[in-house]
Amino acid sequence: MDDPLMLARVQFALTAGTHFLFVALTLGLATLVALTQTRATLSGSAVHARMTRFWGQLYVINYAVGIVTGLVMEFQFGMNWGGMSTLVGEVFGAPLAMETVVAFFVESTFLGLWIFGWDRLNRWVHLGLIWVVTLTAYMSAYFILVANGWLQRPVGYEMRDGVAHLTDLGALLSNPTAVLAFFHVLFGGLLTAGFFMAGVSAFHLFRRTEEVEFFRRSIRIGLATVVVSIFPVVVFGGVQFAYIQPTKQPGSERALAAEAEFVARFGPGDYQAPGLAAAGEVIMMFSWALMFLLAVVALLKLPFGRWLVRGRIFHMVLMAAVPLPYLAMLGGWVFREVGRQPWVVYGVLTTRDALSKVDPALITVSFVVFTGLFAVLAVVNGWLLLRFARRGPAAVQLGAAPSDAVPGAASSALTPTF
Repeated sequence: MDDPLMLARVQFALTAGTHFLFVALTLGLATLVALTQTRATLSGSAVHARMTRFWGQLYVINYAVGIVTGLVMEFQFGMNWGGMSTLVGEVFGAPLAMETVVAFFVESTFLGLWIFGWDRLNRWVHLGLIWVVTLTAYMSAYFILVANGWLQRPVGYEMRDGVAHLTDLGALLSNPTAVLAFFHVLFGGLLTAGFFMAGVSAFHLFRRTEEVEFFRRSIRIGLATVVVSIFPVVVFGGVQFAYIQPTKQPGSERALAAEAEFVARFGPGDYQAPGLAAAGEVIMMFSWALMFLLAVVALLKLPFGRWLVRGRIFHMVLMAAVPLPYLAMLGGWVFREVGRQPWVVYGVLTTRDALSKVDPALITVSFVVFTGLFAVLAVVNGWLLLRFARRGPAAVQLGAAPSDAVPGAASSALTPTF
């Protein structure tokens, strides 16, 4: 592959797609951990306190590796896409700057306090920390989707001296392609975490673990999350088709009209979405159909606790279903992003014009380095999650104490415990 443009595109596709997989589990698992800790704090339930530590440890692992991929990925904007930064950096960079403040400062700071605050902070303060982490994670996702939504449907700007200038912050923040995508991703993250929690719990129940009560409660939470999330995911995904670019529907009257307009404005060229976009849509739809079927089965089984504990075939199905939300998200991401081609900013800036004017050899080097680094990070994250999930709650180190104390029960007059 000696085409610098294709190298840069594939590099960003691999790195952004990989990072998105971390984000989805982080969003959903943070919410479930916060809800579990809320239950533990309000009720004094020792099992929910242990669940908070176990699932919280898996969340921290995924977050830590995911934040590294996010930092590395953003270097590409300056390295490979200098033309984009020059032309639309003022508009595109604004939500990215907001996301940086929220994610890399606020969210990371409060997560650190939550991790190291076990047995040191008042239980209500400690509970507040994880909710701040969760809400800032939502804000981070929202600002990223504001940036991406502007690429899909540029609004609230004007061109002056060949450069895009932001003129309407409200239009940028309320862009339907951003807002609808945010709720779609939010519930998609919950769906991912629900299948993850159900799959890990099914693995331990399948092995006839002694922690039956722990994983019985966990599998119910995971399956209930799947049932609650699946319908909103489909709804918010479907509503977005009202704002789909015409060229994502090859052969339609709208697509032909849009192509004629682009030819008149920018000259002859192929302005139809590549075939890979349609393949992504098929993968997404097929994965959603399977998950919807599993959600129906889960809804029927939830009232019958013994089937959740003893249903070994059901356990195997849940373990095999863990990758489904990831496949659906990747398929949807390919449809959304590849379908925008040949535009970086739809109808404003082509991908070729967004490429940095650098030696093609540098793009080749960055492709090799970035792709290799992300592959290593993805493998490390998967290995760590499998390792600590397999060990079970007895080996949890996050918030470990000499005994599994009930949240809020002080071990001494000076040291309040969670």
